[in-house]
Amino acid sequence: MAPKPSAKSTNSPTSTGKASWKDHKSTPRQPLSTQERLRRLFTSLCAQIDGGHFGNAVKTCDKILRLEPKDSDARQTKLFLLLQTEQYNAALDLINSNDDKDKHAYERAYCLYRLQREAEARETLEVIKKEKGEDDRGIVHLEAQLNYREGSYQDAFELYNQLLDTAEPNSEEHSDILTNLQAAQKHLDFIDTGFLQAVDALPSSITSTLQSAPPPVRQQASAASTLVSASASSKTPADNQDSKPAPKKVRMKRVPAGVIPGVTPPPDPERWLKKSERSTFHQGKRRRGGGGATQGSATVESVPPQTGSGSHSSKGAGGKGKKKR
Repeated sequence: MAPKPSAKSTNSPTSTGKASWKDHKSTPRQPLSTQERLRRLFTSLCAQIDGGHFGNAVKTCDKILRLEPKDSDARQTKLFLLLQTEQYNAALDLINSNDDKDKHAYERAYCLYRLQREAEARETLEVIKKEKGEDDRGIVHLEAQLNYREGSYQDAFELYNQLLDTAEPNSEEHSDILTNLQAAQKHLDFIDTGFLQAVDALPSSITSTLQSAPPPVRQQASAASTLVSASASSKTPADNQDSKPAPKKVRMKRVPAGVIPGVTPPPDPERWLKKSERSTFHQGKRRRGGGGATQGSATVESVPPQTGSGSHSSKGAGGKGKKKR
């Protein structure tokens, strides 16, 4: 008798020599090196700047500076981004934290000018002029803006003319300089002729005492507060009732798509009721006239009683008559 076949052998790792997925142990991911992280962050930074996402780009610069605090490219890029987003206090702090503060002296003067610190901006600008000369376009432009803000319209007018002569036509710089030049010219015209013409237009009763009249006295804050309290107390209760509260501001995040607040009509408050239960259900339906009967209606004609035989006419009884051939 032939021997029975042996049981099927299982594919064990020892018999086949291959390990199953259960026996595989996942190796922990190695942390990225500092150079690789910097490379990825700079790639993200370039994409954010190209896309105009300056706020996120500033955060990326902070991440780079945490890894490499002395990276000059990251510091220069962050300074540019802070100036573009008008964060002048943060830009000034970044400039002051540099070891070489004179490297960004012009940016420092510009930040001081935008922060309404004209005296410090003028001092910084004078130092730059001694080092780089007076022919630098950025220095001339900033000096013209300082002169205009301080009321030296004639000096600003001359500097803007100097910039306009050397600017490229049909450029954005040319249009900006021309706008500033026209503003300075208007101030000069008012000082030279406009003010005198306005004085000449006044009546003689005012112009005769204008030079000898004392300067106007500025009202004190207490007097102004007294007038405000008096005007508030003079209001009647009817005025207070008529005053309506300010409308509540609509949160656009909660407004559905396609709905414009104040333009789109509000939804029907009866939209959850059946149509037959709404107040407008019977509106717009026309009642039909008497001509024409509806389904199921019938007209009954009264037949006068007849004497004699109890027979009725076929027409009155509604019986069927013979069809005509």
